[in-house]
Amino acid sequence: MPDPNGGATDAISRREFTLQSALALLAGVVITVDGCGGSSSTTAPTPTVQADVSGTVSANHGHTATIAGAQITAASAFALNIQGTATHPHDVALTQADLVALRSRTTVTKDSTLVNNHTHTVTFTPA
Repeated sequence: MPDPNGGATDAISRREFTLQSALALLAGVVITVDGCGGSSSTTAPTPTVQADVSGTVSANHGHTATIAGAQITAASAFALNIQGTATHPHDVALTQADLVALRSRTTVTKDSTLVNNHTHTVTFTPA
């Protein structure tokens, strides 16, 4: 704005004043911009595939004991039939804790059900 008395002024416009005021206020402020919604560089972990675990059957006469990897991963208690080529069945009860141990690569030893006056001890040793 010109001075009515003919002199020069250092006056600034209202817009310039507002801008300079805002800059002065923000001079000590740190602004952090974080990513928003776009693509992400992180990837989901790949699930571990559990291998089947075969058991060693004591006093064996044709029994086989193999726990499927999917059964270990599911971690639901179940009874495993170990008849194999034997003429009679036996079951081995596996608990959730047993399956967790196998997932952790810990050996699990279980006794089978009593059939024909005998049982078998089955030892599962994960690789």
